[in-house]
Amino acid sequence: MTAFLVPSYCSRFGIAVLLVGLADFFFYGQPAGINFLLFAILIAGAVVAVHPSAFSDARLWLKPAALFVALLPLVENVSPLSVSITLVALAVFALSLAGRLRTSLARIAGQLSVFLLSAPYRLIRDFFRWRKAARRLGRRRIRLAAIAVWVMPLALGAVFLALFGAANPVIEYWFTLIDLFALLDLVQLARLIFWLLVLAGVWAFLRPRLPRFLRRIPRLALTVPAVAPPPPKAVTTIEDIVFGKGAILRALIVFNILFALQTALDATYLWGGVVLPDGLTYAAYAHRGAYPLIVTALLAAGFVLAALRPGSETSNDPLIRRLVYAWVAQNIVLVISSILRLDLYVGIYALTYLRIAAFVWMGLVAAGLALIIARIALRKSSEWLLSANLLTLSATLYACCFINFAALIANYNVDHSLEMTGQGVPLDLEYVRSLGPVALPALDRFFEHKRGTLATDVVDLATGDHYRAVQKNWRAWSFRDWRLLRTLDKRGPLVVPQRSEPYVPSR
Repeated sequence: MTAFLVPSYCSRFGIAVLLVGLADFFFYGQPAGINFLLFAILIAGAVVAVHPSAFSDARLWLKPAALFVALLPLVENVSPLSVSITLVALAVFALSLAGRLRTSLARIAGQLSVFLLSAPYRLIRDFFRWRKAARRLGRRRIRLAAIAVWVMPLALGAVFLALFGAANPVIEYWFTLIDLFALLDLVQLARLIFWLLVLAGVWAFLRPRLPRFLRRIPRLALTVPAVAPPPPKAVTTIEDIVFGKGAILRALIVFNILFALQTALDATYLWGGVVLPDGLTYAAYAHRGAYPLIVTALLAAGFVLAALRPGSETSNDPLIRRLVYAWVAQNIVLVISSILRLDLYVGIYALTYLRIAAFVWMGLVAAGLALIIARIALRKSSEWLLSANLLTLSATLYACCFINFAALIANYNVDHSLEMTGQGVPLDLEYVRSLGPVALPALDRFFEHKRGTLATDVVDLATGDHYRAVQKNWRAWSFRDWRLLRTLDKRGPLVVPQRSEPYVPSR
């Protein structure tokens, strides 16, 4: 087996160097776009090439098909979220071809976390493994001692040279002729760092391995001799009293009453239209309660998971189970109330990225609470609950890749601004412009309504021109940018309003 180790290292390193060259062509100094998709496809092809044994699997086509679906967000748009999904998909693809992927979704998530955290160091570790294998085969290798022996002479030589420069004006003059920054520009240190980072990244996919401590855990569990547990002692401790069945039953009764009170207050003041106390507005009432209620729901979920552990005495009690169902249902109503609170606040104070993230987060919390009820009713394990939540989170993030949140925010804020509807808050032009070129159609509609003609500002005109210039590079193409360019091209001639000059009597 060792005889095939060095050729495998050499061939994979050659493929990695080739990928580094392609990455330099695709990315260095270039805009982000379809180049990310093309490079991901090249990495996937390289992973298949270095795992020829995977072709013996009759269901091999399922893995590239799943990878293709995971790469679709890059076709729509390149964003941190779509790139993250691509990295996770490539890691799953590489580990599955190497036969190191587990079956449970929760365990796969743990594997991916460890793999991605250790990926930057895989190249360094494999380099030392290659030296060890070369030593066994008796091949020529680079001796680190031969390099380390020069550290002290070169360091002291540099110190002496600096002292001579301080003592001798001629040597000091020679030093002034050396422009270190110009040398660094010639060497392009940033480009070298980029190459090394790409090399370390692609190497982790070409040799998908997990840290040894993760692989040793099951072995250690098998080698430890089974020890018979000591007989339980019939002793009542303080924990049995504070967190026992009676305490949990009383806690659920109290919690249900408190949550019912909060739900009744929301139904009365927020949705029933009852007048609030003096000095308190509906917007303040909605905003103050949106986020603390989510924290309340999360604490409630943690309590339910701790109180109704599978196989525990409380999980088999019918009354406690009914109280838990009622309490979790009230928590779901509480989360829905938080969503409605946030919607009311957004309707008054406009939409932002953070508020959209809050909507998504609240929806995930509500789904998690529903899954807790399903887990209790179906008597599933905690691993099942974790896998179901991970699947829900993955599906949500995947769907978010196809939503143009910047355009959504721009359109919503323009359509609900004071200038367009006569109510609400004035449009924050600086924030809308910070959303990028996707906000230009909404701004055109805003200025057309405000000035009565298809007009724009110089700033927006420059943004559009710069965007078109960037899109001339084929690497910057994406399906979302293609649609935006078509929308911008359909606009008629824009009018840049002349700035009014101050009146001068002498003219």
